[in-house]
Amino acid sequence: MKVARNDGKQEIVIVTGPAGAGRTTAIKAIEDFGVEVIDNLPLNLINRILYGPPTGATLAIGVDSRTRGFSSEALLEIIESIESNPHYSPTLLYLDCSTETLLRRFSETRRRHPASPQGTPAKGIEQEVATLRDLREQADIVVDTTDLSPHQLRAELARWFDKSEGRGLSVSVQSFSYKRGMPRGVDMMIDCRFLRNPHWDPALRPLTGLAPEVGAYVAEDPLFAPFFAKLQDFVALLLPAYQAEGKAYFSIGMGCTGGQHRSVFVAEKLAAALAEKGWMVSTRHKEMERWPREGAQK
Repeated sequence: MKVARNDGKQEIVIVTGPAGAGRTTAIKAIEDFGVEVIDNLPLNLINRILYGPPTGATLAIGVDSRTRGFSSEALLEIIESIESNPHYSPTLLYLDCSTETLLRRFSETRRRHPASPQGTPAKGIEQEVATLRDLREQADIVVDTTDLSPHQLRAELARWFDKSEGRGLSVSVQSFSYKRGMPRGVDMMIDCRFLRNPHWDPALRPLTGLAPEVGAYVAEDPLFAPFFAKLQDFVALLLPAYQAEGKAYFSIGMGCTGGQHRSVFVAEKLAAALAEKGWMVSTRHKEMERWPREGAQK
């Protein structure tokens, strides 16, 4: 069985991530969901296989940094080219993993890291993570496999790609910074910049929207309660309609100036409200993902 979209576009899923993060396991799982897959495809062949008429069935393409001529910039250009074609809809899936877990996996298997065959796995991991950084930031779906077994990874991917009868709509709610640019692949974007900004309170500035103090500050804005009530009603109206149209997942972006306070709080609150109503929901905070290398002060 091949998975088909109902909007007339063929979905092209690009699967990538650092060595050891589970890309091969993910590709095999996606294939089991009825998706046609091509693994380890050279970059210069991706556009060539899309020259013919689209089949309407989802196609997943596995790519990693070992491919000759690979670079994040080149792959993002290919994705933009696919996106500009009215017959295709690209999705970038990034399998991520903590450095400590990657080191442990390479140690257990005694494999050499492909990015540093003559050096230590730690050096190879560092180089590859740097090479893939832009792809991670631009990914439509990020799955962190640090604490996932192969079975759990398969279950997580099923939420996004198993479109067999009986599977529900998966919803992704993410926060982002307008200063950094709007995320690609988001189905709906909500601008939260009209709400009270905790950035101007010195005590709240270093915190995030996950902190109760920040949430209370934003919620005290007289506009917040009516805004959030209407947002819930709006989303509750649309999600069943998109599900009826055959969409497997739907992404909602919450944006504010820095992507640290208001958008994070609203994203978390909306995700919790949707989960209470029975929707399968995941959250992602794009700016907070940068903090380990850029620092938490924004």
